[in-house]
Amino acid sequence: MTATATKTLEATLAPPTAHKEHRLQRTVATYRRALAESFESGADTQTAVNDVVTGYNLTSYAKDALKNYVPQLRRTYNASGLDDDHPVRFTNRGWKLDHSEDREHDFCWRVPQAGRGNAFWIPLRINPAQRELWNGLRDDDVSVGEFRLQEHRTNWVLHVTVEYAVAEPEEPDDPTPVGFDIGESKLLTGCACRDGTPTQPYIYDGGRARHLRKEMFTTLRRLQERDAAEWRVDGRFSHYQNALTDIVEKASREAVEYARSFENPVIVLEDLSYIREHLDYGKWMNRRLHNWAFARLTGRIEDKARDAGIPVRFVNPAYTSQTCHACGHLGSRSSQASFRCTNDECWVSKYQADINAAANIAGRLNPWGESLSLKPTGDDSPRDGSACDSTTGHRTPSPKPGQTTLAAFQS
Repeated sequence: MTATATKTLEATLAPPTAHKEHRLQRTVATYRRALAESFESGADTQTAVNDVVTGYNLTSYAKDALKNYVPQLRRTYNASGLDDDHPVRFTNRGWKLDHSEDREHDFCWRVPQAGRGNAFWIPLRINPAQRELWNGLRDDDVSVGEFRLQEHRTNWVLHVTVEYAVAEPEEPDDPTPVGFDIGESKLLTGCACRDGTPTQPYIYDGGRARHLRKEMFTTLRRLQERDAAEWRVDGRFSHYQNALTDIVEKASREAVEYARSFENPVIVLEDLSYIREHLDYGKWMNRRLHNWAFARLTGRIEDKARDAGIPVRFVNPAYTSQTCHACGHLGSRSSQASFRCTNDECWVSKYQADINAAANIAGRLNPWGESLSLKPTGDDSPRDGSACDSTTGHRTPSPKPGQTTLAAFQS
């Protein structure tokens, strides 16, 4: 069984000659003028955008990309304004790549330009970690989607969206579900479930990421208030984004290594597709959560798990942090790190809250001993894997383990 994976490849253009530099800058400037006029005109259909961009000296590939993108800004993103640094977007019809091992930079990209015979070639410095996919582009084993050109301080950067086939790991007959809870306090908490019992929990602390996000918000706001140079603001933003990306890469790598330590692992994650739309914790907390890329960490775990041959499943996230993993009753959280079960008959008293949530996520892989879908198929019964009835009724309590408080994880 195969699946289609999507990834964005990145390459830096080799330093262009003065003539090519001028042509690149002219392309960017023309594209952004066309984008601004289309957006400010209120165009929200491809036909309306086409009426605006027809007179601009751009390739049909860039114009077609604008006709797709501007309506999205209106309808999908509900944008009220434009940033000044939009990349130039091209549809995949304009993609051409050349390869030769005899050159210093073996890949060369054909830069689309308006007018017959005006396109030119420029060498690419590719990301070495993505060479296999670049080779797939050369051999037509990987398909190209949209590609984007952007000037980043002193460099020109090319981003290429690609799709390629990957083997979909099959779920083993006797899986060990390994649930992961992604949060604000503890960035990543993992817990495997064996016979319904939490086993060897794992925590990746979120303190460093939380500090970076807070510092980034404060620093960028102060720079903007002081009318700092654009290159200085961009530089600080890139610094923080790179630091956060490093944290995401390390956390996702450790998560997959943790899952691999169990026999027949299946990684279980919450479906957080609509988390941003449903957040309402006040302006300050919403800003912190909106600035944290839940999807980025989830996506990197999924990518690394697929490379490691570990299946990934997504489950309903409802009440995972408020439900007792042992008896299914709703409990209380007296603090961010502590969960207390309110069922007097349950052995759980005080428990580490994020581990409790991770155990619930793992338990939703197959809570009724049969294959379950994420969404209900008809009557919204609890057989959708969300354990909806566990908030009012309770299951047979799990055997009491040797340690109920997991005090080692209370910090």
